Amino acid sequence: MISRITQATTDRLVASDPGLVRLRLGFSAVLSIVVAVLAILPFHQPLTITLVAAIAAMTAAFTVNDDTPGQQALTLVLALVLGAASLTAASAGSAAPPLDSIVFVLLIFVAVYAQRFGSRGIALGSISFFLFFFAMFLQTHLKQVPVLLLALTIGIAANAVVRFVLLRRHTDAEFLRIRRAFRARLAAVVRAAEDHLAVGGSERTRKRLRTTNARMQESVLLIEDTAPEVTGAESANRLRRRAIEVELAVQWLTITVQRTCAEDLDEDVRDDLIARMRRFRSLIERDPRELPLISETEEFSKMLVEGSRIDEHAAPGDGVRRAIAELALADVRAQRVAEHDVSDAADDPEDPEEEKPSAFAYDNQTRSAIQAVVGGGLAVIGGELVSSQRWYWAVLTVFVVFIGSSTAGATFVKGVRRLGGTLIGIVGGLVLTLLVSGSVPATLALILVCVFGMVYMARVSQVIMAFFITSMLGLLYSLLGTFSLEVLWIRVAETAVGAAAGVLAAVVIMPVRTRAVMLDDLSALLDELDEFVDKAAGLLSGAENVSVIEKSRDLDRAVDKVRTTIEPLTHPVNLSSRRDYGWHVLTTVETIAFRARHVAARSQAGLLVNEADRLLLYTGRIRENIALLGKALDDPGGSGHGTLVRDDGTPVADRIDDPRARSVLTSLGHLDETVIALGRVFGVAATDPAPSGKG
Repeated sequence: MISRITQATTDRLVASDPGLVRLRLGFSAVLSIVVAVLAILPFHQPLTITLVAAIAAMTAAFTVNDDTPGQQALTLVLALVLGAASLTAASAGSAAPPLDSIVFVLLIFVAVYAQRFGSRGIALGSISFFLFFFAMFLQTHLKQVPVLLLALTIGIAANAVVRFVLLRRHTDAEFLRIRRAFRARLAAVVRAAEDHLAVGGSERTRKRLRTTNARMQESVLLIEDTAPEVTGAESANRLRRRAIEVELAVQWLTITVQRTCAEDLDEDVRDDLIARMRRFRSLIERDPRELPLISETEEFSKMLVEGSRIDEHAAPGDGVRRAIAELALADVRAQRVAEHDVSDAADDPEDPEEEKPSAFAYDNQTRSAIQAVVGGGLAVIGGELVSSQRWYWAVLTVFVVFIGSSTAGATFVKGVRRLGGTLIGIVGGLVLTLLVSGSVPATLALILVCVFGMVYMARVSQVIMAFFITSMLGLLYSLLGTFSLEVLWIRVAETAVGAAAGVLAAVVIMPVRTRAVMLDDLSALLDELDEFVDKAAGLLSGAENVSVIEKSRDLDRAVDKVRTTIEPLTHPVNLSSRRDYGWHVLTTVETIAFRARHVAARSQAGLLVNEADRLLLYTGRIRENIALLGKALDDPGGSGHGTLVRDDGTPVADRIDDPRARSVLTSLGHLDETVIALGRVFGVAATDPAPSGKG
């Protein structure tokens, strides 16, 4: 019983944190702090200086996320330089009160603007800002600058030791853990399908199916991101293709199970289908390193034989049996590629050239930086009214709500989350402080727990992250001997002021509306879709040999961007009718991405070479619809954009003998229908073409 509970807990941990990436980051932050504190102890520095070393180690562990060790090392060196400038400026500014607030607000602009430079820009901007903030929090002064720089160096060096020596990232082991997470999430989908079939379908089990599918897709994307570092560039594309096939096979299994639930099944048939899925699940729950051997098992062979039966008079449940067989086959192919088996080789794509961000440009990122400066100025004024000693809390909140936010709606949602997490954190900080009152070791231990929780939950929940931050600061106040309930309530008030200042600046100063950014993101998505259809047509017709797998992932990334942008419309704090509208848009673009993945997984060079002319006519009409819809999005509310044209039957799938070709054409047809459905969301009409008389 205990072992079963332990195994279930482990599976949940692995599935919730694929590759244990967040767990490693959390331990890295904690261990970096421990190493930094131990390293600075021989220098016999006061507590405030020791805390600077700990904070430098923590922020470096939390923010430096470059792709390679070499890039991470360079970012740490730059962080040391910029961190030294930040600590010096903060300490000098403390002697001239107006100066520190001015520099702090200007630093917000630099940190928010630096986001355009990717992970390194985010890391350097965040480290500079947080070090400036903690220098004010610890009330450092100019005479302390030499020891502050010593503490900073020790902190950065401590993180480097942990990052490159003590907790060095082992890509092979991490890749295996991600594959194990994939096994756990795949098994969770199959288990959810079993439950759905067992009860004959219910809203609860249907919701669980959607949730488990979404979580499995996260692991697929993680596998694809990690693959180039482990399998090499040659195998990465093959693994992407196979991973998409597994993802599609899983989604098809869930769709088939839901359709089967609507049929009138005998109990014997239902029990048989559930037993088959349970047998398959027992195979996929094995260690990933054993998985290629599944293809040699009797169970696997039986699945393929039973699932390949094609009969004009299909028996009840045959759809599920066939879906299980397709999933089993797709899964084994993916695992073979993951085990460096090149017998199933496919064409490798050319690596796309990444566009370098412009150092100086006026765009939404620049606009957000300007808004953050204005919000920071308002936060200084409002924060001074609340507390002349702790006004910087309000400025910190402005910075947090603008990092990663590109619209007024996103800023508002982050402000609400920040305030909610802070309120909960007040209670947590008070309870923890009372529990360890007078015990320095216990206080330090709980601070480390809060640091771990903050880093571990940062990518999951901003509310929980804010809770751990506020609890940690309450413990720090206790450690410094300045803890009081009044101080914690000032923290809440300053957070509220900062959130209000940030939202006000976002709404009033050159506001970026969520709908406007959503339309821009949708236009970019349509551009990616147009390119995908064009490349797919070229590949299928034999005109060119390209990787449509990579193009489908570009489309997935565009959908992720729309999902992030549209969140304020779908968030529970939005009580307007636009919430349903937001969900409608999101569901439609996710369907587009799903159909594109299906086309990408089935496409092969020259598959429709004999139907090239009709294929190009068909895809040409789809691209014309995409272009027309793009014009409508660029001019919302305008008229005279024309109407979308539905399928006129140019290449009829039923006329194609090759089942693979029929599958691709059917997927293109579904993709076409979804584009028209997206047009309907934005009021773009669609009409059937006049009969052409073509047979």
